[in-house]
Amino acid sequence: MLTFFPLTPERFGDFERLFGPRGACGGCWCMFWKITGKDYHLLTGDGTYQMQKSIVEQGVVPGILAFDGETPVGWIAVEPRREFPRLARSRVLKPVDAAEVWSVTCFFTAKSHRRKGVTVQLLQEAVRYVASKGGKIVEGYPVEPKGEKAPDPFVFTGLPGAFLKVGFVEVARFSPTRPIFRYIIP
Repeated sequence: MLTFFPLTPERFGDFERLFGPRGACGGCWCMFWKITGKDYHLLTGDGTYQMQKSIVEQGVVPGILAFDGETPVGWIAVEPRREFPRLARSRVLKPVDAAEVWSVTCFFTAKSHRRKGVTVQLLQEAVRYVASKGGKIVEGYPVEPKGEKAPDPFVFTGLPGAFLKVGFVEVARFSPTRPIFRYIIP
């Protein structure tokens, strides 16, 4: 059974262990959606690591870690949409309406725990977390690959099936492969 903890300064070492020395996918350190494309390409690696660490040290919780015992095995980024400037510039993932939403922008699962339902459990935990913070809408931006199965690094925003299992519904699609899903918290 997995346990879940928000990423706080005390848990940053666990985040580092999960992401490894290369920062998950190519040194992202889960900063892809938080900075412009130009800055991201300039800072990838040590720069994005330092930015994420600084954000966490300031008391911001950028997401939730999943643990199998004492071992970090999964990650979900979830914050208010306004914290992700790259989303604001996206034509494909533009806002559906003016509602205040929390956005799920990224998943990372340890190889040892992939295809075991960790993403679904992380989504469930994200919904609980957002509800505890007074949020009413959780939004996600999964990839719907056409044809062949996409490699794991290319589906870091999740797949529609995981969102559907948790009760999210598709609310918009501005691109054939990028639906926008929402979960309304009662």
